[in-house]
Amino acid sequence: MPTETSPGQDFRRSSVSESEIAHFSALAEDWWNPRGPMAPLHAMNPLRTEWVSRHVAPLRAASAGPLSLLDIGCGAGLASEAYAKLGFETLGIDASAAGIRAAEAHLAQHPLPPEAAPLSYRNGSAEDLVAEGTRFDVVNALEVIEHVNDPQEFLLMLATLTKPGGMVAVSTLNRTPRSFAIAKLGAEYLLRMLPVGTHDWKKFIKPDELAAMARQAGLRMLDIAGMSYVPFKWRESRDTGINYIAIFRKD
Repeated sequence: MPTETSPGQDFRRSSVSESEIAHFSALAEDWWNPRGPMAPLHAMNPLRTEWVSRHVAPLRAASAGPLSLLDIGCGAGLASEAYAKLGFETLGIDASAAGIRAAEAHLAQHPLPPEAAPLSYRNGSAEDLVAEGTRFDVVNALEVIEHVNDPQEFLLMLATLTKPGGMVAVSTLNRTPRSFAIAKLGAEYLLRMLPVGTHDWKKFIKPDELAAMARQAGLRMLDIAGMSYVPFKWRESRDTGINYIAIFRKD
């Protein structure tokens, strides 16, 4: 289980905005529909969660029991359930009450296999956990940082929630002309793969910007990979021009 420490600093400015919460709350009932508005996340999820699991293997080897993992911005629990099945003692947290209700309903209707690690959900903010002094072996924020008010403070909050020597996983979108054409215009307006308004291209983050902000937060990047859609599957690649994922260590 996560360990307790003294309450951290005030991170209220780094929270996901109310408009973002409202946007994703409206999608909660269809979150688990693999052909619904979250279809891209369903398709991408195995790549993301297995990539993280593979990169935290050194922590697992050094641990006497299951690693504790915090899934920030868990939505209806796509990644949270996957992580529990991969052996992480998982807490999924989201500011959307509707998202958490959908996560809990899906878990009740589709119980995890007996070999899975414990999974729980909480409606609230990561800032609440900071105030309580809770820390985890692994902190996970997949497609979240491009929706927050202050990415630098958000990364500092992730570091605060991580045990010394623990790891932080972040996936997001690069701010490039190609990502604007494909991830914004193409996915939202032309192909309708995502609801219009899901992303603000100006809030996409370049890998060097993410690495620099992470260093300021006390996190050292260990690896980075592109996530590329090669019909009909998402695959790890060297192309970080649109989607990418990175792993950091808190030294």
